[in-house]
Amino acid sequence: MSVLEIRDLHVTVETDEGIIPILNGVTLTVRSGETHAIMGPNGSGKSTLASTIAGHPKYTVTSGSITFDGEDVLEMAVDERARAGLFLAMQYPVEIPGVTVTNFLRTAKTAIDGEAPSLRTWTKQVKEGMKNLRMDDKFAQRNVNEGFSGGEKKRHEILQLELLQPKLAILDETDSGLDVDALKIVSEGVNRAKENTGLGVLLITHYTRILRYIKPDFVHVMVKGQIVEEGGPELAERLENEGYTAYLPADAPLEA
Repeated sequence: MSVLEIRDLHVTVETDEGIIPILNGVTLTVRSGETHAIMGPNGSGKSTLASTIAGHPKYTVTSGSITFDGEDVLEMAVDERARAGLFLAMQYPVEIPGVTVTNFLRTAKTAIDGEAPSLRTWTKQVKEGMKNLRMDDKFAQRNVNEGFSGGEKKRHEILQLELLQPKLAILDETDSGLDVDALKIVSEGVNRAKENTGLGVLLITHYTRILRYIKPDFVHVMVKGQIVEEGGPELAERLENEGYTAYLPADAPLEA
């Protein structure tokens, strides 16, 4: 069983206005087969947590720890984190001009496994994965995310998830910008990965709609860089009805 452990994590970011604290003591444990949903208002630090786990250089860890299967994640380079089994589905997937989806996926698989997959077997797996996600075969020869719609980019992220078979996936607002059909397709892909590999999932979202398809075992509410409440699926339902105002000062402005 794989375990991601975050202990009293404090993170800052440098801006034109100076060094700003973003995370203020986050503690969280995610195990194989578990789905944890992190919910909270805009600006609460959810995406910063995802980026910090993945190793984004923009963020500075000032104290606390992140370990994965007992290894110090903060001492690992970004590629080492991926090879260890951590996967990030980004909120805004980037375009990679000049690199086809086929080459990108096979190169990533080779880097993670240490050897290239059999071309015949790999081609079959890619085609099957694209079919499950209702992606046209032509996408395999297109440049990564170049000219893709928002929904196509998110489905490509889940294609990577299914093919690379990480131990733990961090899904950073994967539901943003998806229509109902795309949301169902993406959610089915995540659920397949969980069923096939025992994947652990850390799901970051504002809304409960994706939680209708990807059922959380645990829900954590993050406000101002701290987890202020934890519970089960019933907590998400309460947030749907009540929002986040109960966690904020009465006169606090609501961010867009």
